[in-house]
Amino acid sequence: MGDSMSGVQIQAQNGGEPSGGRRPRLARALRRAGALPLIARLRAALRRDVRILAYHRVLESAEPEGFRFDPELISASAEAFRAQLAIVRRDCAALRFDELLAYLDRGRALPKRTVLITFDDGYDDNYRVAYPLLREAGLSAMFFVSTAHIDSGHPYAYDWLVHMVCTTGADRLAAPELDIDWHLPADLAGRREIAGRMLDRIKVLSAAAQQALIDRLQRDWAMPADVGHADCRPMTWAQLREMREGGMEIGSHGVGHRMLAKLPEVDMRAELEESKWAIEREVGAEAIAISYPVGGSDAYDAAVMSAARDSGYRLGCSYRAGAERLGPESRFELRRIPVERQMDADWFEAALAWPELFCYRSRTRMG
Repeated sequence: MGDSMSGVQIQAQNGGEPSGGRRPRLARALRRAGALPLIARLRAALRRDVRILAYHRVLESAEPEGFRFDPELISASAEAFRAQLAIVRRDCAALRFDELLAYLDRGRALPKRTVLITFDDGYDDNYRVAYPLLREAGLSAMFFVSTAHIDSGHPYAYDWLVHMVCTTGADRLAAPELDIDWHLPADLAGRREIAGRMLDRIKVLSAAAQQALIDRLQRDWAMPADVGHADCRPMTWAQLREMREGGMEIGSHGVGHRMLAKLPEVDMRAELEESKWAIEREVGAEAIAISYPVGGSDAYDAAVMSAARDSGYRLGCSYRAGAERLGPESRFELRRIPVERQMDADWFEAALAWPELFCYRSRTRMG
C-alpha cells in the first residue's frame, strides 16, 4: 500500500484544523470587530468552569529545520508561548493545581475564567524554553512526567517510532500485526504523513504489542532508542527539582508512557503507584495529579480512574478537549484545551473565551 495523503488531509483525519480553517477565521473576524471580550464575559456569566491548557513542547521555532520527530507535538514557538501567557495573565484567573484543590475541598466557588497550565511527557525544552517564560510571566504550570524516561534519559517510544520512520534507509514499513505494508517516500513531508498514520494505527494494539512492534522496527532498522537524540530528550530530576523550587508543580504521566487502559490491572496499578512514589522521592513534593498517557477515550477507563484514586492522586487529566465544570464525578477525567502550533493569538484567546466553539480538536490518541 503505497498511498499517501496531503498534510491538510492528515490534519483532518487526526481531528486537527489548519490555520486557515473555520475556527481561526471566525476568531480573527471577532477580534477585528472587538467582540472577543464581550463573548468572554457572556460565556463566564453563563457557566463557571475550569480551562486547563495542555501543552507538549515549546521550541524556539514551531518549524525547526531538519526536525525529524513529530512536529504536531510542538505546541508553540517561544514567541507564541510568551504571547499566550500574556493573554492568560490579562484575561484569566490562573491557578495552580494545589490552589484548585483548596477551592474544591472548602466548597468555595472558583474565580471566573479559572485557567491552569499543563505540560505532558517531560521534554527537556519544558525546562530550557517554557520554564523561563513561565517565570518571566509570574505563572505556574503542572508538568506531567513519565518517570522511567526521566530516569533513563531515553526518548519516548512514540517519538522514536516517528524518528525511525522519518530517517530509516528502508523504503517500506511493514507491520503485519496492523495489516500494514506501506511504501516510504523519500521526502521528509511524506515520511511525516506516514508516521502520523502509523501513530494512530499502533495505538489500537495492547501496550505490550505496541512496544513489541516498536522494538522489532528498532532491530530491523538497526536504530536502537537508547542512543537518544538531542531533539528529543527528557528532563532530568535535577531540572525538575529546580522547577518545583521555582514554583512549578510536578505530576505523573505514568512510568513508561503506556496507555493505562490497555495494560493488565497489576501493571496498570504499578504504573500509577510507582510513578507517584518516584516523583515524591525525587522532587520532595506530593504528586497530587496524573495525566493519563495518550489520554483519549481508549487510554483510560473507570478502572484506571478508580486505581488513580486508590493510589492517592487527587485529580486526573484526560486529553479530551473542552472546559470542565468541576464536581466529584469529574475530578478524575478532567478535559483540557489542547494548544497546537497552528494557533495564533486570536484563536488562542477565542478558545479561552468560548472553548466549546473554538477549542482545537486534537488527535484523540495523542497526549
